[in-house]
Amino acid sequence: MAKKAIVLSHIGMKFNLSKEKVDSLKEYLIKFVRKEIRYNEFWALKDINLTIYEGERVGILGLNGAGKSTLLKVIAGVFKPTEGTVEKHGKIAPLLELGAGFDKQYTGSENIYLYGAMLGYKKKFIDEKYNEIVEFSELGEFIDVPVKNYSSGMRSRLGFSIATVVAPKILILDEVLSVGDAKFRRKSERKVMDMFDSGVTVLFVSHSLEQVKRICNKAMILDHGKLVAYGDIDEVAPQYEKMIEGREDELPRRAKKNRKKKKTGREN
Repeated sequence: MAKKAIVLSHIGMKFNLSKEKVDSLKEYLIKFVRKEIRYNEFWALKDINLTIYEGERVGILGLNGAGKSTLLKVIAGVFKPTEGTVEKHGKIAPLLELGAGFDKQYTGSENIYLYGAMLGYKKKFIDEKYNEIVEFSELGEFIDVPVKNYSSGMRSRLGFSIATVVAPKILILDEVLSVGDAKFRRKSERKVMDMFDSGVTVLFVSHSLEQVKRICNKAMILDHGKLVAYGDIDEVAPQYEKMIEGREDELPRRAKKNRKKKKTGREN
């Protein structure tokens, strides 16, 4: 019987969006002390209940603003949920905003140790894997250049190479297989596919449904922070395609309605 890898119980994530326009920290502090700061509550996730078992590869689908990245960050521990609990079994490798923890003044080589430490790797482990990381990143002599001179693709490639040097139990991927050029994207995908052989549990966000079909055997659909579907990829993918088609059909109708409103306003 498969073991549980991740259990989400009544997960809710609320953000307070300020209604005030504040131009400086000083102005914010004054308004905060005077209790003049007002907020709108925004629930990015609401009452998410889900159990993911070891070895399942779950694609997270949804339109922009559905809560996909927020859910991954809650599972990874970046965000503490406003409501509910997250139960995890095994070491997690979160590939979220690759290179976000780099110090731009440091070289790529120095950032391997810095970023590795942030991911929980010991120095001895990084020493052993250093050459493997550099080789996979394909940075060559640029490894001794400050990261501030890297392109965004170079930073992502180095971040991916560091984060995937371990053999995690749970792998979290947020649009990271689109980093670098076409050659590196294929190389990255092969690396991730090789990790599947060890029975790793995968959570994968991508705007490419074809890529999700290729990588995942399960899928969920998020819509405005709510879980609206979960199951085998072959069952969920058609639901998502219908959702996309429905939203695309709405756009012309909305545009036509807005044009009619503007015309009526001018006539009045």
